[in-house]
Amino acid sequence: MTLSLPALAVQLRSGERSAAESVEKLADRLRALRPAEHGFSHLALEQAHDAAQRLDRLRTAERGRLHGLLLPVKDLSQVAGMPTTFGSAHRTRPADTTDTLPAALLAQGALIPGKSHTAELGLMIYTEPPGFTAPDNPLWPGRTPAGSSGGAAALVARGVLPAAHASDGGGSIRVPAAACGVVGVKPSAPRLAAQGFITRSLIDATFLLSLTPSPGHRRVGVLTQPLFTGANVGEVHLRAVAEAAARLAAAGHEVVEVHPYPDAEVTFEAFRTIFTSKLAGLPGPAEGLVGWLRAHGRAVTRTRLDQANRHADALPRHLAEYWDVDALLTPMTTDDPPPIGHFAAMDHEENFLAQTRWSPWGSLFNMTGRAAVSVPWPVPGRHPVGVHLGSIRLNDGELIALAQELHE
Repeated sequence: MTLSLPALAVQLRSGERSAAESVEKLADRLRALRPAEHGFSHLALEQAHDAAQRLDRLRTAERGRLHGLLLPVKDLSQVAGMPTTFGSAHRTRPADTTDTLPAALLAQGALIPGKSHTAELGLMIYTEPPGFTAPDNPLWPGRTPAGSSGGAAALVARGVLPAAHASDGGGSIRVPAAACGVVGVKPSAPRLAAQGFITRSLIDATFLLSLTPSPGHRRVGVLTQPLFTGANVGEVHLRAVAEAAARLAAAGHEVVEVHPYPDAEVTFEAFRTIFTSKLAGLPGPAEGLVGWLRAHGRAVTRTRLDQANRHADALPRHLAEYWDVDALLTPMTTDDPPPIGHFAAMDHEENFLAQTRWSPWGSLFNMTGRAAVSVPWPVPGRHPVGVHLGSIRLNDGELIALAQELHE
């Protein structure tokens, strides 16, 4: 039986397993895995073991909420004493300080055993960091675990650890979760990026995000047409969404079919404008797709960026009025994960568009800032596929409660 994180936290507090023993068990698991299999870009087991021994000496009353939980941090965030790769060997540098989110995890008693692989600067929905071995998909050997939080998804899906930190600026938590058959929650956050977790269950994510599920009768829109670009949606992904919709209807929710809103292309262009504008000031050399994206960002005018931000500001209300639903149910991806190297072999424009065709729904919720979650839907005779719930009117607790009805 797989322990949920809340149950594991209770175990640690009660002294059934020491934090140091958890680090030692992780080291044992990693000895049998190649770098492509475990998803870590950097391991800090000795550092984690020393910290675990200090935690074990604390009295129960002094222990934090996450006491002894091993939580790898995505390698875009800095942790003092560890290198930060930013998804590329040539960008790697030592960290003297710890960023806000990992600092908060440490303050609650978590242990950081290392960093998980990410796409370069977190910019792609595949994870092939230059100068490093690309992590492999545990469900689909030889295929991408997606990105940009591909290392986190791979290590959770392989059972190395039950949870890992991740971040999401356009689907970067949810797409890897879908590709690897696990759970990815993007909490609500100002556009575009959100900090969250990839886990094996929703109860784990709910615990880590300190959410309280809030059930209720909801109106759910079902959208299976690609939103931001033309693409063919695989039959198994369509069937999974239909089955998920039927389950929600059987649970008493109002489920209605919806269609893309008329100015979806404007939203996609606004996303592209905001997304690339953040790279305009990126210093130093930038090759490949990163250089192409930076060039687009440097071409963004202040007027164009202001227009894109105004569009994003108006989007939540616009969608609520147009669709008149509380949440949107879609596939997470249009197809199964492609082979490693599939996207990188394309020219830059086609690469960018192909990534959008693979997941033409996810970035909508980065633009609105609303919460969204991908959960694995079981498919007899093959690996699960991700079904995606995004909030139109719901708060995070309300959306999580709805998602729990799809992933019990």
